[in-house]
Amino acid sequence: MATGEQLNPEIVRQEEDYLRKVHPTPEDIPGCMKLFDDFLLCNVISSQARSLYRYGEMATCSPKLEDFKFCMSIKGMHPEEKRDVWLRRRAEWWARRRSGKSSEDVWDVRTEPLQNFPPRMLDPNVQAPRTIE
Repeated sequence: MATGEQLNPEIVRQEEDYLRKVHPTPEDIPGCMKLFDDFLLCNVISSQARSLYRYGEMATCSPKLEDFKFCMSIKGMHPEEKRDVWLRRRAEWWARRRSGKSSEDVWDVRTEPLQNFPPRMLDPNVQAPRTIE
């Protein structure tokens, strides 16, 4: 890990177990050409424009380049060993993502339901009081 942060080993193990089910054979992990294509697609004008529109900044493609370079560095390994190393790297990435901040962090969990929600349907024959005069 280049960032030096401590990862929860339990989260890494959970992610690795999940990835082993999703990618049961060495052929199921992406090849270097797929990772290189992902890097190139990140740099095209449509991806950059989408990122600019959604997030107000250009897309950062360096993680995709790092994935490609990592793939090239393990290219000479035995396929099963290569799969294990790739799964470990992806599990650490997902664990870092799970333990980091999320857009869902802005929501508060309710411990009890809202009062009078959804609002009761009013009788159409009864005049509702006006709140704005």
